[in-house]
Amino acid sequence: MTAQTTAAPPAVPARRRPWRPSLGAPRRVFDTTFSGVGLTVAAWFFALSLLPSLLPRGAMVQGIASGVTVMIGYGLGAGAQALWRYLGIPSVPGRARRVLVAIFVGLGLWAAVFTGWRQVGWQNEIRTLYGMEPASPTQWPVIIGLTLLLAVLILAASRGLRLLFRTVFRWLGRRLPRRVAVVVGSAVLLALIWSILTGVLVNGFFTVANNIFAPRDTLIAEDMRRTTEPERSGSPQSLSSWELLGRQGRYFVGGGPSVAELDAANGGGAKEPIRVYAGLRSADTVQGRADLVLAELKRTGAFDRKVLVIATTTGTGFLDQNGTDPLEFLWNGDTAIAGVQYSYLPSWISLLADQDAVRETSRVVFDTVHQYWSTLPETGLPKLYLYGLSLGSLGVESILSSINVINEPIDGALMSGPPFVNEMHARLTAQRQPDSPAYLPVYEQGRTVRFTAEQNGLGRGGTVWGPTRLVYLQHASDPIVFFSPSMAFSSPEWLKDGERGPDVSARMGWFPLVTMWQVLLDLPGAGSIPMGYGHLYSATSNLESWVAVTNPPGWTPEKTAALASVLEKRPYKDT
Repeated sequence: MTAQTTAAPPAVPARRRPWRPSLGAPRRVFDTTFSGVGLTVAAWFFALSLLPSLLPRGAMVQGIASGVTVMIGYGLGAGAQALWRYLGIPSVPGRARRVLVAIFVGLGLWAAVFTGWRQVGWQNEIRTLYGMEPASPTQWPVIIGLTLLLAVLILAASRGLRLLFRTVFRWLGRRLPRRVAVVVGSAVLLALIWSILTGVLVNGFFTVANNIFAPRDTLIAEDMRRTTEPERSGSPQSLSSWELLGRQGRYFVGGGPSVAELDAANGGGAKEPIRVYAGLRSADTVQGRADLVLAELKRTGAFDRKVLVIATTTGTGFLDQNGTDPLEFLWNGDTAIAGVQYSYLPSWISLLADQDAVRETSRVVFDTVHQYWSTLPETGLPKLYLYGLSLGSLGVESILSSINVINEPIDGALMSGPPFVNEMHARLTAQRQPDSPAYLPVYEQGRTVRFTAEQNGLGRGGTVWGPTRLVYLQHASDPIVFFSPSMAFSSPEWLKDGERGPDVSARMGWFPLVTMWQVLLDLPGAGSIPMGYGHLYSATSNLESWVAVTNPPGWTPEKTAALASVLEKRPYKDT
């Protein structure tokens, strides 16, 4: 009997499995599943967020710093865990894994509790250094509440984005090979998100901000003094209307020392200081405003004074009285200062939105005034200087790089609080002498450029200082000067041993991403601390800088000290 062989049934092609996202749960925005590694790293990052930064932090700022920092840590931890699984790397098995998890979680919790316990003390060390009132432990409910709120919002937003990506991948995966679907979907979504962030949202933010702050420029406050002196813009004799000067322009032309104050400080013989200004609404174009300023300088006799300063304003058109008043006291009113507004936005927004505007305005105004000044007879010609605080110093740098300065050089410039976008400042700092610290460099023996701070550092360098003198006035605690995006992945030189300034906490360290975010949060508060720290430059430090830049004949350190005592008694008006 012959055995029969049963033929195997024909193979049925395996059904194609639908494509699934490569990353696992959670797949919903409000899923309660969390990454254990992410939570552990988040605890460490919460501890790091409580460490000191450049400036003291209030409860609200600390809550924002901690909330974002915690989610940076969670994202890094969760991402690392997902990548580990995706690559198929085996994990530590059994009891050893449980022991390691317990150790890392315990250390994370200990770090969070320890830094939380020390946080108030660390902040009070900085507050004591700045002469501020101590912080209270009662701020903790605000810190914790805001931290949790921000963490939840950021987590929901990030999960929403992940769900969006997975949905697009799944839809494309039905029509394209899996890898092609991931590449195409990622490219399209990233391009769309980038265009929304850099186009719609950014432009919308600047448009809304401009609409909010523009009406404020027209307000006439009760403490504004309407000028009557012919030497001021906005006076009855002026070519520039007082109403069109703008809010900061009206404060500028109505401020400054009177002849009586100058006489009292210098023993008589004072002149009425000349102050001319063009607001953003004073003319339709930058050239129109520059022409108006030149006409005002001619009308007021500014070219017959000993000192003429072209001052570049900050965002709203602000000119700091601590930068302008000391010069007028120093030269007993024999001065002329000219300013032009280029924006309605406050400085922290203008720093992002108006870099091109400040460069263009500075160059056009300078070229217009400088061209006329260079045609005048040298006998009796005023010395020409530049001045700029914060973003205004960017305008000064743009003038210093102009070809027009080469043939008819200026006599000097004072730049206070130069922001991190200033290319010349960054280049000079990078090329400083090796024996000088990053917070107060010495460049080429100080022959042309010198750096100083609240503690007068203008004597550092060689004995030779040329006819054109440039001074950078900067505080080591000023985040507007020392912030840099590169801090995300590399430690800044000004935090290294021997490079740290006297007004920077000895406990401040560097950690990837965290330190950059903390210093970034310091930026809006840089002008809300006591004078002489952060972005607030005192009348005395400005006076010492103007003495060095203008080098008045026969001037002595004793005269500087006497004049500084007069300036420090005058009230500072924050406009």
